[in-house]
Amino acid sequence: MGNRPIGVTILAALAGVALILSILHLLQAIGIVPYILGPIAIRDFNLWYVLMWALMIWVWLWVVRALLAMDPSAWLFLLIVSGFNLIFDFFTLIQTPTALQQDVALSFVLNLVIFGYAMLPSTKDAFGVE
Repeated sequence: MGNRPIGVTILAALAGVALILSILHLLQAIGIVPYILGPIAIRDFNLWYVLMWALMIWVWLWVVRALLAMDPSAWLFLLIVSGFNLIFDFFTLIQTPTALQQDVALSFVLNLVIFGYAMLPSTKDAFGVE
């Protein structure tokens, strides 16, 4: 535990924030937390979103645990997950009206920071990646 670099701990904390954001999205998909559209709050249930966000919660939990354990495969898996999230969020930002973009923009920026931080040479060195 003492030999884990601070950069990996920061990366795990950022992945933890993504985990919390996924939990919030799951609660929105269930209908507990409303979607906010300006002054309007809309509650909706979507089974497909519930399943997908539950899967993302499981993925982010594994990533946080693996990063804290310094699992070498965690770095690559983190890049894959945050990269796919970046792509999906980018296309969602392009296709949605401005009122809906605030929710996706936070996820986009967070995944961009995670992806960029994971690509730093010091982070790659911590996981033994060339």
